[in-house]
Amino acid sequence: MGRVLVYAETRHGELRAVAREAVTAGRDLAEELGGGVDAFLLGPPGTADRVAELGQYGAERVFVAEDPAFEAYAADAALRMCEDLLGRDAYSAVVFPASAQGKDLAPRAAARLDRGLATEVVALGADGDGPIATRPMYAGKAMARVSFAELPALISVRPNVFRPRERPAAGAVERVVVASEPARQRVTGIETGDRVALDVTEANIVVSGGRGMKDPENWSMLEDLVDALGDDATLGASRAVVDAGWRPHAEQVGQTGKVVSPSLYFAIGISGAIQHLAGMRTAKTIVAINRDAEAPIFSVADFGVVGDLFEVVPALAAEIRRVSAEV
Repeated sequence: MGRVLVYAETRHGELRAVAREAVTAGRDLAEELGGGVDAFLLGPPGTADRVAELGQYGAERVFVAEDPAFEAYAADAALRMCEDLLGRDAYSAVVFPASAQGKDLAPRAAARLDRGLATEVVALGADGDGPIATRPMYAGKAMARVSFAELPALISVRPNVFRPRERPAAGAVERVVVASEPARQRVTGIETGDRVALDVTEANIVVSGGRGMKDPENWSMLEDLVDALGDDATLGASRAVVDAGWRPHAEQVGQTGKVVSPSLYFAIGISGAIQHLAGMRTAKTIVAINRDAEAPIFSVADFGVVGDLFEVVPALAAEIRRVSAEV
């Protein structure tokens, strides 16, 4: 029976959206392998009281380690916990979210266990007793189907791909103790921007701007569009404007930024360099607004508007508000 272990990411003791997505992905894989799903996570005291909901997404057991030191992400402790759990049961795969925490923890686990790691996975299946992972290659121009010579297979799943689906299981919460060893590093503080917004990897709608915005002061126009689109929307940016200091790096979408897979992606004033396409090509629907009809972004767009973005975007925001008011 191929059981699957899932790292459920938390922040300040609260489950993040990627945790539910990872458990959903783990459940998909477990059903293919004929096994069940367990989740593990760390957090400050009281976390265990808030995580039984993972059972609604298919987790049979939820292992929780609590300590005041786990208020922030604790990489060494998470790795020890993962190792301990793998020693307790025979797992065929370990699933991590391809989030900031997951991208840090998954390679550590791969190095410690001497296993390969399939990253940014967008589909999961099975071939016999082993997992098969599908992941993009060459900036999304090709898909690779990856098998694993040794188990457990280590897999990180791209955010916003495996939408959380409720398939209730026991969700039995079990507190575990992680051996207290000196950490090689610790988080001393977290700095956030003034604007409270969804992370681009978690938002269902991303509105990204590029050099065509001409000036950072013009970003208020994109903020107005995000506001019109609602709470599921957030801002993104191309590398060019981040390098210019117009926008924070946390908003950068692309090969050297963040990879996103929202339901709706707006590329506004973005030409569509291959590095940017690598970060958003898997969006469900792509809308491009650019005055250059030959811009590469139109080759991947589902809908394209050739025109002056300073006229199109305000009109679009106004129309979205009008339609929303009528619904």
